[in-house]
Amino acid sequence: MKKLLLTGFDPFLEFPINPTTDIVNELAGTQLNEFEIIGEVLSVDFHKSGQQLVELIEKHNPDTVISLGLAGGRNCITPERIAINCNDGPVDNNGHKPSGEKIFDHGPDGYLSTLPIYEMIDKLTELGIPAKISNTAGTYLCNNVMYHGLHYLKENRLDHRAGFIHIPASHALAVKKSMPSWSHSDLLQAIKISIKCL
Repeated sequence: MKKLLLTGFDPFLEFPINPTTDIVNELAGTQLNEFEIIGEVLSVDFHKSGQQLVELIEKHNPDTVISLGLAGGRNCITPERIAINCNDGPVDNNGHKPSGEKIFDHGPDGYLSTLPIYEMIDKLTELGIPAKISNTAGTYLCNNVMYHGLHYLKENRLDHRAGFIHIPASHALAVKKSMPSWSHSDLLQAIKISIKCL
């Protein structure tokens, strides 16, 4: 059976709940189509998160890597097209605030997702689930982790597929911080459908 590494993040910044944590923990250890799902939650730390993902890839040797992140304020599922070689944005959970630094000094400007993002969008919207491709993963930890994963696979000439999917807030988070939100069951179903497109 093939292996899928599915990652989420801890809560961060002004978000006391991160719905990716619940999704990853719920799917961890399950089987979906031809994939055994390995679920892991990453820290929100510019100095650690990317390396955590690399270590998980080395440990599990997954066929595919999907990292999930919260995009508070977005109202649909958004697979990311590209990760860029830049760390910037607000402080991480340990107080570090980068200012436009490169993730890898000699790395390329960007890496394109190798997930079937068009197929994901088509299937989700066909089933009535709002979804669109995003052309920016930002410059915070989501972009950092996506870049780390794709850079590692490229540098080691591995043909595993990898990429990133941003999700909206859950209702549980919206109760604490007003923003567009989805039910946990709808978020979970959207990720399951995306996995079925692999």
